[in-house]
Amino acid sequence: MNYKGYIFRLFLRLILLVSLLLAIAYFIYKENTTVIVLLSCATLYFGYTTYAFIKRRFVVMDDFFEAVKYRDFSRWFPEDLGPKDIRFLYQGFNEVNRTIKEMNSKNEAQYVYLQKILEMVDIGIIAYNLETGDVLWSNDSFRETLSMPSFKNIRFIESRKPNLYESIFETYHREPNSIAIAVENEKIKVLISDTVFQVKDDAFKLIVLQNIDDTLNKNESEAWKKLLSVMTHEIMNSIAPISSLAETLQTHIQLALDIPEAHPIELEDLNSGIKTIKNRSEGLLKFAKTYRSLSKVTHLNLEKKKVSELFETIQLLMQPSLDVKNIAIDFKLKTPKLELDIDSYLIEQVLINLILNAVDACKNQEHPEIKVIAELTPNRAVVIKVYDNGSGIPQDIMESIFIPFFTSKSTGSGIGLSLCKQIMLLHKGKILVNSKEGEGTVFSLVF
Repeated sequence: MNYKGYIFRLFLRLILLVSLLLAIAYFIYKENTTVIVLLSCATLYFGYTTYAFIKRRFVVMDDFFEAVKYRDFSRWFPEDLGPKDIRFLYQGFNEVNRTIKEMNSKNEAQYVYLQKILEMVDIGIIAYNLETGDVLWSNDSFRETLSMPSFKNIRFIESRKPNLYESIFETYHREPNSIAIAVENEKIKVLISDTVFQVKDDAFKLIVLQNIDDTLNKNESEAWKKLLSVMTHEIMNSIAPISSLAETLQTHIQLALDIPEAHPIELEDLNSGIKTIKNRSEGLLKFAKTYRSLSKVTHLNLEKKKVSELFETIQLLMQPSLDVKNIAIDFKLKTPKLELDIDSYLIEQVLINLILNAVDACKNQEHPEIKVIAELTPNRAVVIKVYDNGSGIPQDIMESIFIPFFTSKSTGSGIGLSLCKQIMLLHKGKILVNSKEGEGTVFSLVF
């Protein structure tokens, strides 16, 4: 703004007015009436022009602020009309309007962009005023999930479906929670979470809702297909040789019954065949028991357990058998007094499985060694690591080792690591693996 020139002109006007007033006072003293009248007229004239000079600037500013008050940034002030200082003001106001219009345009573009993204996602989203119930924003997915038309206030749902209103809007779900809701005479499963946020003096609630029925059905169907495929393969592998051998034995026995002289029964062969059938049948039963052991772990008996006590128990169980195989094992607690809320029986089973796997991996090494180390990470997670210096896991099967019934061992059931993973998931933890062929493997249990 050219405020310096404006102040200078205003200062000159004030000096002139003061000078005129002093002159009037002087000529009143001299009793010169004619001069007094002329000076008084001049003073009134310059007083009025000074007032107008000041007023026009404030009128222009008041006009601009009035436009700002009503968010009217479309007005254009003429930059080539009026005195220089006013034209300079107009230029400044136009520049402010241009900047605000650009900001509004960008904000509107971002809002439309965000709105389009939220409309495209298949997750229902709604935000509403907690006190009035007025809907701030909601997308089509939310209304489609609840099978509702567009509404401006959540009381619309309360008056039509009070139970649905209670489940969605009245109940708080600070963490994602799976609930069943009734929609059009059928129950669907949804994943819901919400949060409350403050905008100035108003509190709003944001609800995120996802229909997981289709996803669950699809995943369940895929899981059943995989399970049936695995079970069919394993069962057929056991039944096919049993059926073939039984048919052969039946043929021999039938021939011995029909023509005993030509086809005498070889008791040794018969005994061997029956024994084979028995072994394969037992293998099939073992497979069924193994599957049952995988599916039966569904809940935990949690207790506070010191990691040092857990290590002592495992060492007591495993040390004798490892000594026989000349495999060294070392338990180490990097962080003293570590404690865990765990089902100790199940976690013991996990550690035993991992140690047995480590034994198999390093039994052919010159100096086989296993280390079990517990520590507290910087983000306050407890980690138990089982190291071995064995042959390592080939990279091409690394992603498959936790799949049920997958095994690279000739005598393995493929259930151990799957069971370990399920137990860790029940503890809201995870199991990680890092391995290099020829160098060894480390399994990490993260709590």
